[in-house]
Amino acid sequence: MELALPTEILEDSRNKGVVTALYDALSRRDAEAIQQILAPDLEWWFHGPPSHQFLMHLLTGSNKDSSSPEFSFVPHSIAAFGPTVLAEGFDPARSIAWVHAWTVTDGIITQVREYFNTSLTVTRFSAAAGQSDCSIATLHCPSVWESSLPGRVGKSVPGLVLAI
Repeated sequence: MELALPTEILEDSRNKGVVTALYDALSRRDAEAIQQILAPDLEWWFHGPPSHQFLMHLLTGSNKDSSSPEFSFVPHSIAAFGPTVLAEGFDPARSIAWVHAWTVTDGIITQVREYFNTSLTVTRFSAAAGQSDCSIATLHCPSVWESSLPGRVGKSVPGLVLAI
């Protein structure tokens, strides 16, 4: 008797592996590996102060002459929900929390949404139990993931909802 994993678990695992490989390549500053993982027409969304566009500067090399220290993306957690992979990390020295929401398509990252010092709640649209057709009235949006912002108690940060 063979044990088989459900397709969703295999897809989540593969997609999480792609994102983990990207962070490993970023930490090594391995441009060739990064180019193989990211789509050439990567769609990029950014939510945060312009001074926090560390990933853009890292990938484009546009901030090489800056006197500010390099920013390292070391995820503290990575979770996959189908093609969406969420990574969260913190830079306590700068009091910065970040979340990346990656979209993986056929083993390549095609989209990234970056959030800095933002509380993010991820929901999944699904039809209510027992409903075969879906209308706005029957939609149920359970929370499947929430960011955690250490050391942010008592500080106001924007809160966003990402629907997948």
